[in-house]
Amino acid sequence: MTARFHGGPDAQGVARWDFSSNANACGPCPMALQAVQRADAVHYPDPAYTRLRAALADLHGVAPWRVLLAASASECVQRLTAWRWRLGDRRFWTPPHAYGDYAHAASAWGLERVNDPGQAPLAWLCDPGSPLGQGESAEVVRALLNHTPRTVVLDRAYAPLRLRGHSALDAAQLDRVWQLWSPNKALGMTGVRAAYAIAPLGAHADVAELDALAASWPIGAHGEAMLLAWTTSGVQDWVAASRHTLADWAGALRAMLAAHGWTCTPSDTAYGSARPPQPIEAAALRERGIKLRDATSFGLPGWWRLSAQRPDALAALEAALCALETNVETSE
Repeated sequence: MTARFHGGPDAQGVARWDFSSNANACGPCPMALQAVQRADAVHYPDPAYTRLRAALADLHGVAPWRVLLAASASECVQRLTAWRWRLGDRRFWTPPHAYGDYAHAASAWGLERVNDPGQAPLAWLCDPGSPLGQGESAEVVRALLNHTPRTVVLDRAYAPLRLRGHSALDAAQLDRVWQLWSPNKALGMTGVRAAYAIAPLGAHADVAELDALAASWPIGAHGEAMLLAWTTSGVQDWVAASRHTLADWAGALRAMLAAHGWTCTPSDTAYGSARPPQPIEAAALRERGIKLRDATSFGLPGWWRLSAQRPDALAALEAALCALETNVETSE
């Protein structure tokens, strides 16, 4: 079974300067946070989530039946994979560098990974993707959607944080895939677990099957409050405004890394992958309160994924890099 690796807190707790998570560094969104803090934790949510489904459907301009609720994006990945296994799928495909939970879920259910997307009845896309922060290939999208029947899941976790470019999928193509949304990243509130998917057109029976595979009340009161806040114009405006700040911070991060000899991949987001001119020790940075995301599990050994952070965090990272460079020079 494939191992799971994540950014964010670890056994040592939360790093003071955390560049390892792709959550919106401008967060938490004040209005969403307030909604979560005011959530009714005394009572069960509506088990049908009637109000929430309607609000999410209105946000996306779809019928409420197309909204599939999930405890988190990772839970939805597991449930979608289990569902496809039950229906006979035994092969899957992901982009070469992708979120590890896709492969982990497939491994748990015994699906075989294939290199040719045309040979996989279950395929995963992420636009923009992680760890590179780049959009999907239009050619791959066409290849996947030109072969049916096929289940294609598009992870849109970072779509609200896209700083440039646009999705490789047009409106008609989006209606043919499962669109997986996890707003806690865009809101800078990854500790609140709640997500949803927009089902393809005509997938009524599929949504019913997937709902039947879910536990009762998959989303608690706090997750429900966050998702309801997500649907409001004020919160959407806050996310849009945060992108301008993130663009400035991302530019400053890339400039600083380049000045220290790092190679940065192109990115359409506030995060991306970079390779230092010489190997660095994660433990040495962690001792200085800094955490980066080792990209080895993404298939990029020697590279690190970093997200744009506030100016004080960037200053701390630069100071740590200078100190490590000095130590290397001294040892030589």
